Amino acid sequence: MLKSYREVCQAKGLGGLPKGRIATAPFQKERMFDSGSQTQIAMIAGISQQQDRLEREKYMEYTLNKLEKRIGYSFQDKKLLEHAMIHSSYANEHHLGKLGCNERLEFLGDAVLEVVSSDFLFRTFPEMPEGDMTKTRASLVCEPTLAFCAQEIDLGGFLLLGKGEDATGGRGRDSVVSDAMEALIGAIYLDGGFTNAKEFIHRFILNDIEHKQLFYDSKTILQEMVQSRQAEALSYEILKEEGPDHNKSFEVCAKIGDTEIGRGMGRTKKAAEQVAAYNGILKLRALETLADAE
Repeated sequence: MLKSYREVCQAKGLGGLPKGRIATAPFQKERMFDSGSQTQIAMIAGISQQQDRLEREKYMEYTLNKLEKRIGYSFQDKKLLEHAMIHSSYANEHHLGKLGCNERLEFLGDAVLEVVSSDFLFRTFPEMPEGDMTKTRASLVCEPTLAFCAQEIDLGGFLLLGKGEDATGGRGRDSVVSDAMEALIGAIYLDGGFTNAKEFIHRFILNDIEHKQLFYDSKTILQEMVQSRQAEALSYEILKEEGPDHNKSFEVCAKIGDTEIGRGMGRTKKAAEQVAAYNGILKLRALETLADAE
């Protein structure tokens, strides 16, 4: 059943017009109508858009300032930060148009990230050949690694997602949070220039690159470590599988023979295995350090 304007207003907590009056469009004059009429109100879309705007303003005021504190950068233009957090699903759902999401900022941030990471590798490793630099850069700026970096600031928790994307685990999806990470870099670059963007990248992406490379190549590196020890075969076992098909969560353990060496969780089996392998590498290295100390 179609709702009256008064019912819509009450549902949204916006109050209502005096009985017998209705607004036909934003800022237009009121007109009289029969109080018993069930005519559909053209204003509903306008009210919804106004409510969305107010909700986004509240979101910016009470939520994005936490993100600013977390990343150590305060935006002069807060709209840029908000734009960086708008996923295409939210933009579509709220009729913001193709330019209303963070994809253009992602495009820009990707380019800035490539320049900064290339410059970093060139200056930090003067003896590294071009091929090795290309491979190392790929490991530092790929989707899984960027998603791994985004976890440090809980970037997924700040995203504006459509209801469907949110309900299906979008906040934890590597593709979504890695794109948002690049969009955030693009927003910082536009707001504060190259120096501030570079500082952010060095702090949250190019820090501790040894472990980032370990994470990126974790399954390959663990396999090589196991083979070099002439140990029993390396295998992965699914310990837990939860959630509906569109939003699954996996818990996996890495094992050498029957001995568990690491666990990991992820939205896919591959992602969970990667984390389990990474934790397995850290455990084996810790055991090696202990043995050397003795």
